[in-house]
This record gives sequence, structure tokens and C-alpha cells, in this order.
Amino acid sequence: MTLSDIIIEKIKKEGPISFQAFMEMALYYPELGYYASTKDKIGKNGDFYTSSNLTSAFGAMIGKQIEEMWNLMNQIPFTIVEYGAGTGALCHDILVYLENNQKLYVNLKYCIIEKSRAMCEKEKAHLHEKVSWHESIAEIGKINGCIISNELLDTFSIHQVIMKEKLMEIFIDYQDDFIEILKPADESLTNYFSELGVKLPKEFHAEINLQAIQWIKEIALSLQKGFIITIDYGYLSDDLYSPKRSWGTLMCYSKHKVNSHPYIDIGHQDITSHVNFSALTHWGLKNEIGICGFTDQPRFLLGLGFKEYLRQQEEKNENISQAALKEAILTHTFLMDMGTKFKVLIQQKGIATRELSGLRFS
Repeated sequence: MTLSDIIIEKIKKEGPISFQAFMEMALYYPELGYYASTKDKIGKNGDFYTSSNLTSAFGAMIGKQIEEMWNLMNQIPFTIVEYGAGTGALCHDILVYLENNQKLYVNLKYCIIEKSRAMCEKEKAHLHEKVSWHESIAEIGKINGCIISNELLDTFSIHQVIMKEKLMEIFIDYQDDFIEILKPADESLTNYFSELGVKLPKEFHAEINLQAIQWIKEIALSLQKGFIITIDYGYLSDDLYSPKRSWGTLMCYSKHKVNSHPYIDIGHQDITSHVNFSALTHWGLKNEIGICGFTDQPRFLLGLGFKEYLRQQEEKNENISQAALKEAILTHTFLMDMGTKFKVLIQQKGIATRELSGLRFS
């Protein structure tokens, strides 16, 4: 039975399901969901690239920022928690960079929280020293250190809504094909916009990521002292709910092509939506998580010396022209092309706010 058949069977048995329930099944249903399957997702043979899979310099810059955070925390034993580590490339590159600081490295723990068993097995195949795997942050206990998510929150299952006379939520029914129907949005969805002070115009489509709110609440319970680095597609509320995005931000990725058809190739394509960074800061503050700063990925990397680091690495290459070309391509990709689409939010708990290098150009 295909995943599409399983979803159809569920609808016939229980009635229309919310888009959030559909997306959760499409992405995470055991063995058949997109992220639960064994198919390649990242890289040339997959459906998309991530920054950490294009160059080790990206992980090195995250490592450099973490090293600075460790110094600000008086060099105490440090725990890094990475949500959704993908192929494990970012973890590997951060550890390679931090290994040069033995005082930090000897008292370092690296914990990966991975929802996908298939991805977990890929990570374990080449990550060993310092790394442990967990199903939730609560398993780890109280944390002093840094929590990282890179392109994670955009894959959380979202509720889709549209403003009519009142806020309506999109549900999925099946009548010879998947169809969308509307039901009045419940209180958790209407409260979301009320909390953020957002008023949607009539006919405006939007996504609500309640899982991201729960995510920041869970982090607040576990993080005793330290930082949170969130890197993802997204905007602040003013930009996210501007007229040019009146049809929402839902996108699907398959074989490096983008489409807006979540009801095809179910389980075989990624489904994402842009992150509302205003929501993360708002519910963070409500849970004693403060704000260090917000910027885009190019400014974040420039503040950490990305170009200088690339140049130093490529100088080791005996082929000067090849090294120069590689540096130019990576600089364009991260600082002008792909990188401009990503934002970086850094939050903190239990630390007096001080300027971080990654935020110097924010």
C-alpha cells in the first residue's frame, strides 16, 4: 500500500484531515514518509542542497561562533545540541574546527536529536567521537551550551489558513482526488495572530507553525545557560504577511526543482514553508529566552570571516587557478545567491547580552 493510499484510507474512515495532519504523514509516516524513507534527499542525487553540504567552511564558521560563545560563558563544559543533522556534515565540520581548541574539545558533548531513523543511520555511519543521539531534548537533561537548527523549522508540519469573514483552516478531503475544504479555525490558530498583533486581509493565505512554538518552549525548559542558533528560510511578521505573499509560502522540492503541488508524489518530495522569526522571538521571550540579534546568512558569515577563511583554505591547494575559481563560486553562492535566502536568529538564556561576531553586520 502506498502512502497516498494510507492517507486516503484515513480520510474515508475518519473524515477530512487538517493540512497539518496530511503534511505530518507525507513527511514523517514510518518508512514511507519523505524524511522517514531511505532515499537520498540532500546533494546531487537528492532533491536539494544545504549550506553544510556545499563546503566545510560553513560548519567551520558555526564552530567559530560557538567557540566565541564558550568564551563568553567563561569556558565551562559545553554541550552542542543539533536538531535534524541530515547527513551529519555540519556536525562533522563543527567538530573538526573545534578540535583545534583542546581546552574546549575535551569537555565538549555533541548531541543530535533526530526524528528520522533513516537519517540517524546515515549519521552514525561516519560520526563517532563526541556524538550521541536522542529522540528529544528532554532526554539530554539540563544544558549549558548551544542549540543549533539548520533548515529544520521549515519542515515542521504547518496549519494552512485563509482569511474569509473569519479565519478558516484548510482541511483535506478525498473525492476521486484530494480536495481542499474550509473549516473555522480553532482558538489556537486565531490566538497565534492575536499574540503577534497580525491582522490578515481578506482572502490572505498563510501558514501557522505551532510546532515551532512548542519547539522553543521545550528548549527553554532544557537550556540552563547558553545560546540558540536558528538558520532557515523565513521572515519577520511584517515581511511574511505582506501583500506579495498573499498566497503563502508553501513549496515542494523534488530533484532540485520547485513546485506548489503537495498532493502529488506523496512521500517522494519535500514540503516546506517559511519560518516566522517574529513568532520564535515572541514565544522565546515569553519563556525567558532573550534575543541576541537577527540577520541574514551572508552578513552572519562575513562577520565571522568567511571570505578570509575560504582564502586560507584554498591557499593550501597547489592548483592556484582552480582554488581561485572554487573560492569565487563559493563566495557567490553563500554571499549573493543561495545564502541571501536564509536568515539567522540568535537567542540566549542566562547570559548578559554581548555582541557576537556573527551579528556584527546585522
